[in-house]
Amino acid sequence: MDFLTSHSASDIEPDVRFAFVLTPAFTLLPLAGFADAVRHSSDEADRSRQVFCHWEVLGHDLNPVPSSTGMAVRPWKTFEEAGDYDYIVVVGGLLDYLNDIPPQTYDFLREHHSRGTKLVGLCTGSFALARTGLLNGRRAAIHAHHRPEFVEMFPKVIPVENELYVSEGDILTCPGGTAAIDLAVEILIEHCGRSRGMKGLTALVVDEHRSAHEVGRLPYQDLEECGNWRVEQAVKIMRQKLREPDTTEHLAEMLGSTVRQLNRVFLQHANSTPQEVWRDMRLQHARWRLMNSKRTITQISYECGFSDSSHFSRWFKTKFGETPRRYRDSRLAKQR
Repeated sequence: MDFLTSHSASDIEPDVRFAFVLTPAFTLLPLAGFADAVRHSSDEADRSRQVFCHWEVLGHDLNPVPSSTGMAVRPWKTFEEAGDYDYIVVVGGLLDYLNDIPPQTYDFLREHHSRGTKLVGLCTGSFALARTGLLNGRRAAIHAHHRPEFVEMFPKVIPVENELYVSEGDILTCPGGTAAIDLAVEILIEHCGRSRGMKGLTALVVDEHRSAHEVGRLPYQDLEECGNWRVEQAVKIMRQKLREPDTTEHLAEMLGSTVRQLNRVFLQHANSTPQEVWRDMRLQHARWRLMNSKRTITQISYECGFSDSSHFSRWFKTKFGETPRRYRDSRLAKQR
């Protein structure tokens, strides 16, 4: 704290102000990536002064908050001492510690949101934001691994997988990891200009700024590395046959397995049946094609293994909360 205070430049009004709120067992990488992107945009060279950007770490008290690694960060101020911010960034972590978030945190987030402050959820910070009720009826970016828990806990929130971040106006969410850097850069470009906003990418050894719809890993790629050979081989076959999905019976036959065995290992590793995973992979691929090709919705539906566009549209809306046409139109309008 003393180091940061002595290296500040308080006579200059910053372009953007951030407050970080750390939940118990928060993950270090999204916090570090987001904060370092802000730090580099805040000053010339690598001097790290809070000139064009301002940031603080807040908590309900000043006790150190342990991360998921055991390394801890001490808040600089309590919620009662908080100032005015453009963004409050909630850094989530291990779900086993979600119930340890103090109620004062939720009160603080609701109060500042009512004042017009934007909220950001990194990693499972989306769970914390959902608990405030402010995400009801909105989309939220989550990691695919956390989808079952999120859907069960927050049925009124629309989970979004395989997007680097989701902006719902005054609430932004990100599944964590290096995607936090991309979200930070997006915010910094808006407030500090493109040159300064992207200044930290070189220092962070990041090749380029990724848009929200770019995906670092293929959907269900983790299942290809889960350690169960039936699941790994099945997912590889599914990926090769997105256009021509098959029955679970034939899939099991190709693997020398039984339907019962295949269903059991998929429920164990994916919390879904093989057919549910296969359909979800096709929907994820269809969504990518909607944003990255000029193919018609009817063409995309056939190319992704759906019998007709109506059947495709029903499943797409169930998965993503809107029809393929509305999804494409709304995203393209934001890019103009």
